[in-house]
Formats: sequence, structure tokens, C-alpha cells
Amino acid sequence: METTKPLNKYVELNMGPQHPSTHGVLRLRLLLDGETVKKVEPVIGYLHRNAEKICELDYYCDSLLYFDRMDYVNSLSMEAGYLEAAEKLLGIEPPERAKWIRTIMAELSRIASHLVWAGAYGLDLGMLTPFFYVFDLREQLLNIFTEASGSRLLTNYMSIGGVYQDFNDKIVYMIKDFIKTFPKKLEEVFNLFVKNDIFISRTKGIGVLEKDIAISYGVTGPMLRGSGVEYDVRKAEPYLMYDKVNFDIPVSYTKDCLGRFLVRYEEMRQSIKIVKQALDKIPDGPYFNPKAKKSLMIRLRGEGEAYGRTESSKGEFGVYIVGDGTVKPYRVRVRSPTFKNLSVLRELGKDVMIADLVAISGSIDLVFGEVDR
Repeated sequence: METTKPLNKYVELNMGPQHPSTHGVLRLRLLLDGETVKKVEPVIGYLHRNAEKICELDYYCDSLLYFDRMDYVNSLSMEAGYLEAAEKLLGIEPPERAKWIRTIMAELSRIASHLVWAGAYGLDLGMLTPFFYVFDLREQLLNIFTEASGSRLLTNYMSIGGVYQDFNDKIVYMIKDFIKTFPKKLEEVFNLFVKNDIFISRTKGIGVLEKDIAISYGVTGPMLRGSGVEYDVRKAEPYLMYDKVNFDIPVSYTKDCLGRFLVRYEEMRQSIKIVKQALDKIPDGPYFNPKAKKSLMIRLRGEGEAYGRTESSKGEFGVYIVGDGTVKPYRVRVRSPTFKNLSVLRELGKDVMIADLVAISGSIDLVFGEVDR
């Protein structure tokens, strides 16, 4: 690490990769001047799974499994991202009902992801109580996912051409019950944070990310919107049924950790708004395209190239697929929002206290299944 002072004037410290506040297997190589961080170097690669390369060795339908395991707390958004590209390449259009179902499930998954982040962020800053609140709320969502897909976390619910199972009356009832009770409970959790003076003092004015720096690093999602940039793929390039529902893009102009916190909480409120509209507008009809035969064993062939963009809970999730006319993709490449967002930590971690670095890195919302894909 290059510095303006001799190396013997600094202390080098490894934070992670087994540190609870690095949110996974992340190693932060710090150069310290007392309690002040002069330089931070994120070291990744402890969770490599080679998901993109494995997808090139498997059939188009089977590749969906590996996307669940990228952002594993937001697996339904990962599935939607892959299918945006795969269905373009294969020339398969899902029915309208399937698109509405995907929209609902993607938004519920976004809420689940933000709840995990809120609980973990509270723990980072010494707050235990919110963790139990948010995980109780998330459990209700996992019950919905289980009823729809049979799985709590890695759902594998969406498929090329639609979804594997239609909504039944029980699933609809569970979703309606959740969106009825969730807003009030969310406000209770929100107040646990914003009415806590310690939380405010540890996030307000900390980790300021200027708009131009965020854009130059390719930062997206709540990180970018927390810096005052009103950009959301759901509005900029609508997919699924997002152009058929009304919702706002939460933006904060404080550019700090508190601003990113507020953006994510408002996003959960907007997700409930989207789900309510979707439940009212969802039509009857088939939930998969017969052309896809709704089977993992079907040998679909794709030729050409396609790129799909979606808005995951972390930011813009992109999937690029090249097909050579065979039953397996020739190339699969993922644009990971978390990877881009993590890269800006070099800027945010300059000349801050060690304790503030914990608050800053936690505000990025890191999930390393996606970074080390």
C-alpha cells in the first residue's frame, strides 16, 4: 500500500474474512494511523463458485439453479434477471399472468432482502432488538415462498416460459395478509432505528458518497439513489409489468449512511404498493408458455446474444448470454451490482475511524455469493 508517510509509521490490520461486520467472507486490508483508516483495500475471492462458467456446461433451464445461489437472500430477483436474457435469446415469451406473478414475487423478495440487511446493519452498530423484529417479518415472506415453490431460500420458482406453479388461493391469502399487516410493523422497526440517538450519530454525515464518484464507479441501486441520483431500471427500462404499476423512486440527497438506510426503508414501502396493484391487475390464464414445456429436461436451443437488465435489491443486475445454436449457452456473464458497489469502498474508507468503517461497509449491503460468483 502506497502512502505519503513511511510504512513504519502505520499499522497494517486485516479486518476479516471471519469478521462478523464484513457480512460474509470479505477481507479488508487496512492501513491505520492510530484509530484512523488511511487506506482500505477490499480483498475478495474467498467464496468463488464459478457459477458463470458452470452455466456454460449446463442446459439453459438448468442454469437457473446457479443464479439462486448468487444473491441468496434475494434469489427471486436473480431468477428474473437470468430469464430476461435467456427468454430473449430463446425467443420465448411468458404469458401475462406469469409476468404479474414474477413481479409480485420479485418485490416480496426485495422486501425480504432489505429486511435481512436492516437486521444485520443494526447488529453492526450494536443494536440487537431490530434483528428479531425484521427476521420475524421475513419469516412470513419465507412461508409464502415455501408455499409457492417448496423452498424457503433458494426457491427455483421461475422457469423459462413462466413459473413452475400457479398462485393458489392460499398463496394469494398469505400475500394479502402480509401486505395488510406489514406497513404498521415496518414503522415500528423504523422507529427503533431513527429514534435512537446512537444510531443517528453513527450514520448521519458518515460515509458521504458524492454523485460523481458513485457514477464513475458504476454504483447503482440504493447506494446511487442515496447519493441523489434518481435511477432505477424498473423506470429507466421497464421489464416484467413495472410499466403497468405506479410507484416512486426513493432518493436521498444526504449521500451518507443514513440516507442509504432511508432509501431502503422507503423501497420496502413502495414494494408493498406495487404488490397491491399487481394483485388487483393479475389476469386469469396460463402461467407458462407451452413452447417451453415447463420441464428442466427440455433441450431448448439458442443462437445469437442477449442482455437482460433488472433492478435487484442491490442495484442493476445484468445478464449477458451468447448462444451458438446448441442446447447449452456458449457464454454467460453477470454484471453484479454488489461488486461495483463494493469497489467504491476505497473512496469511502479514506481518513475515517475504524468504527465508522463498520458503518460504511455495512451500508453497502454486501452479499458475497454475488460478488464471488
